Amino acid sequence: MKLILLGPPGAGKGTQAKFLQEKFHLAHLSTGEMLRALVASGSELGKKAQEIMSNGQLVSDDIMVDMIRDRIKQDDCKNGFILDGFPRTIAQAEALDEMLESEGKRLDHVIEIRVNDEEMVNRVAGRYACDKCGEGYHDQYKQPKVSGVCDVCGSKEFTRRKDDQPETVKRRLESYHAQTAPLLPYYKKSGVLKGVDGMADISDVTQQINSIVSH
Repeated sequence: MKLILLGPPGAGKGTQAKFLQEKFHLAHLSTGEMLRALVASGSELGKKAQEIMSNGQLVSDDIMVDMIRDRIKQDDCKNGFILDGFPRTIAQAEALDEMLESEGKRLDHVIEIRVNDEEMVNRVAGRYACDKCGEGYHDQYKQPKVSGVCDVCGSKEFTRRKDDQPETVKRRLESYHAQTAPLLPYYKKSGVLKGVDGMADISDVTQQINSIVSH
């Protein structure tokens, strides 16, 4: 099973990918983590990517696709994979399709986690985490059982990510929509696009996705 999850930052892609990973024994391929692992590997491709990134440039689509090609040949991808963070553009989607076809594979489903932008700003801007163990909390949805004390490790130090500020979240949403909007008709045309209500409870979103991938 080969899947792509589409959705803006904070839509729950990582959470749903984890559920899919456990239920169907798939590999969760986050392009950010893959790039870091590629650079750490010291391979020729990794050195090339490191040089580009250290110059403050974006890694080319060719390198990204080659990285994914190498990654999906590893043992943990034998049952399939979930791509998170790629593709972001039509050119990347076309390059990915060509690469998969050359490997005798194709995408089974592209799942769009649809969200309400205004509610997403509230959802993401309310997030904070324990500074010591990383346990996540939220002003509205999940506060510590004892105010100001982490449930997991008892620390009283918490932090908020700078990119979770409301204005930053709005800019990220605008950027996501500008980049990703063209992908929707592209995948709809090929018959693999499905949408789920990302504003529903986490368990409901999981059920919607399971219903799609189980058919």
